[in-house]
Amino acid sequence: MCSLPQSCWGGRVVDFVVTMACWSYFILGFLFFFSFFYGAAYLFSSQREHAFQHLNHLFFKGFLGLLRILSPRQKWNIDQKIRKIESSIVVCNHLSYLDPLILISLFSHQKTIVKTRFFQAPVFGWLIKTSGYLPATTEGEHGMRMIEQVEKMGEFLSLGGNLFVFPEGTRNRDGKIGPLHKGVFKIARMQRCPIYVLSLCNTDSLFTPGKFLFNTRQRKSISMTILDRIEPEGEHCPVSVVDLEKKVRENFRLRSKSCDQEGRGSKQTERLP
Repeated sequence: MCSLPQSCWGGRVVDFVVTMACWSYFILGFLFFFSFFYGAAYLFSSQREHAFQHLNHLFFKGFLGLLRILSPRQKWNIDQKIRKIESSIVVCNHLSYLDPLILISLFSHQKTIVKTRFFQAPVFGWLIKTSGYLPATTEGEHGMRMIEQVEKMGEFLSLGGNLFVFPEGTRNRDGKIGPLHKGVFKIARMQRCPIYVLSLCNTDSLFTPGKFLFNTRQRKSISMTILDRIEPEGEHCPVSVVDLEKKVRENFRLRSKSCDQEGRGSKQTERLP
């Protein structure tokens, strides 16, 4: 609550300016700078998918760097070990549209699952298709794309790539653990790659679901930590998909208890980006 109407309006003006600055980077930065590199990668790169993923990484790293500068009341605490994750499936709770952008900024070689409606969007749809991102459903034309990407997943992971997903499939607004999609656990079991479970706190305070403006006035700490590393194979036999899901769900349950309002994160942290 604001003590004076003037301070409320002043805060909203600041939020508006920060939001417009970030949107300007998002639109103008792409059109007048990054689009040339994307075009060159599309026309000339022999590893087009990898090149697009790296450009996505640089683009969103710059976006979040600008947001951090313009909202100094927010502290960003990211576990140093997260950037070093390779050849793994990364699962994380989902609070805000900022969440996938943060993960893309951390991993230069990354894939994720995207809602199918975004594949139809002008320009953005072309970007996510060329980046090798996976559709959220297998209906219609998306079925072949999903099959193609799953078949290529082994090579992608073996080269150090990470598949990051939000297994609840949507932003969680009430803190409760929603149904977890089993597809990612099937991929982990099939490819025999580790699953890293991450905890993300307070991105919804900075960019609240359903709101257009960033909320830069609150003092919050946005943190991301590693909760667990789960191996898809036990000592004597593979772990079932059901067991993998149970382990992730239990980690998310512990996360909801430990992620307090301050979002302090772990002791080993770094500033982002």
